[in-house]
Amino acid sequence: MKKQLNELFISNWKKYFPEAGLPIAFFYTNKVTEEDLEDTVNEYRCLICNLNRVREGHTFVYSAKTSGCLGGKRYTGFSHKLRSNFEYFLSCGIPGKVEGERYKKSPDLVRAYLENNPPFEAHAKYLVFKRWDRLAAEEEPLVVIFFAVPDVLSGLFTLANYDVSDPNGVIAPMGSGCSSIVSYPLAESKSNNPRCVLGMFDVSARPCVPEATFTFTVPMRRFIDMIQNMDGSFLITESWNVVKTRINRQERN
Repeated sequence: MKKQLNELFISNWKKYFPEAGLPIAFFYTNKVTEEDLEDTVNEYRCLICNLNRVREGHTFVYSAKTSGCLGGKRYTGFSHKLRSNFEYFLSCGIPGKVEGERYKKSPDLVRAYLENNPPFEAHAKYLVFKRWDRLAAEEEPLVVIFFAVPDVLSGLFTLANYDVSDPNGVIAPMGSGCSSIVSYPLAESKSNNPRCVLGMFDVSARPCVPEATFTFTVPMRRFIDMIQNMDGSFLITESWNVVKTRINRQERN
């Protein structure tokens, strides 16, 4: 991460979102430091729950060998496996055998969803999550993840649409919590015009984040544009000052 870009974002974030927490970011690598491994605590089965410590400034190193749910492994590129009868698990279930989450109306819809969203291969051994201010100079993040309340989301959403004519600069695809912050943003990062991803609507993952908190995930290529646009955008207006005051009050509470 280039020091100048890192410092520019932190400076602008403090200026326009002064009480809001910094985002976290991730990158894939084949080498991790002993310090990062020692700082990693795999306390929960759910990847999303383990990211709470990252928001506090710790590192989380994830890999194919990390214990956790199959969904987390699939949506980070470390496995193609799904639990048996997954199409029933995500939909109506099988009486006496599989309890259905009922996120899809039928098993056929789940099958179609999986066909349209195939798994990918992680291109390195480790996936490392760090808060923005903890990134080292040699670490190049692929994606930046904000955990944000609605007023902060409104600022990020508007900034993401500031320099594009397409009204869909932000998407909210259906999926697991980990797919909304990893696999969907990674797919967007390969596009000529990468979009941001609004997420954490997954009912199963909601208990892992504070109430009234969702995620806003940005491919790094898009994030650079957003950083550079902050000073000339609506963020300098009186309208935003009103919202910013409310954000500050919410975050203090």
